[in-house]
Amino acid sequence: MTLSVAQIDRETDQLVGEWLPLSEVAKRLGLSSGRTKQLLKDRKLIGVRREGGEPQVPAVFLAEDDVVKGLPGTLTVLADAGFDDVESLRWLFTPDDSLPGAPVEAILAGRHTEVKRRAQALAF
Repeated sequence: MTLSVAQIDRETDQLVGEWLPLSEVAKRLGLSSGRTKQLLKDRKLIGVRREGGEPQVPAVFLAEDDVVKGLPGTLTVLADAGFDDVESLRWLFTPDDSLPGAPVEAILAGRHTEVKRRAQALAF
């Protein structure tokens, strides 16, 4: 079974900023390529294709040698709300005045519960 990875649009690509190829993600997490692809399949991470190469993941999704705390749960909630990978990235990286900042910034600041609550509200 091959990994299905979305192609990203230019606007979302620019919102995200820094990307890491999946091979670099595997190296940083100390995982095999297969295990890293499984993180994408399980929606613990989101990877997209940029300019046709291997899947890439936003660099801010990694904290030292692990996935940022609160991110996998938020990705699950967004998927449950019907968001695809690109829509999830757009939502995570688009500034929200009520947070303030982008949801991904709030997750990085340890406010992932608040972000998950907002993501749950999107389903209604």
